[in-house]
Amino acid sequence: MKGRDGYAVFFFPQAIEALGDAIKPYIQDSPVVGPHVPCDEVDTGGALIELTMKGRMPTGEDVTLELMVPTSMVRMIVSRQSGGMFGFGPRSYEAAAPSVILPAIGASAPAAGEPAQAVPDSEATESPAVDAEPPGDTAGKPAP
Repeated sequence: MKGRDGYAVFFFPQAIEALGDAIKPYIQDSPVVGPHVPCDEVDTGGALIELTMKGRMPTGEDVTLELMVPTSMVRMIVSRQSGGMFGFGPRSYEAAAPSVILPAIGASAPAAGEPAQAVPDSEATESPAVDAEPPGDTAGKPAP
């Protein structure tokens, strides 16, 4: 499965048994993830799932094969990516780049002259939002 992008389609065991010899040439059995059908495209819009596979005939001729199976036979569809590992299992990750140690900065900055005001004091500045009446009808409105 390495080196090709596409999808891995997993079937229910009963589906593999029901499809019999017709599905066997397309199934790959992996010791890590189990039996699946690798394909390049998947169309799930309808009662049948269409699996598109590209291959080569024994004569060397390139072919595109479309395999259609009922949606009830498919257990799971997994997108596969090249270059990475597929399935569940131990993975090896590259070591993280060493972090840069920043120098410690002491109390070299001057002290603040005033406390910081994160929220403006509206009462001290006579804000129109606090002092002015709202425009329009100030009488109470009846409940609907």
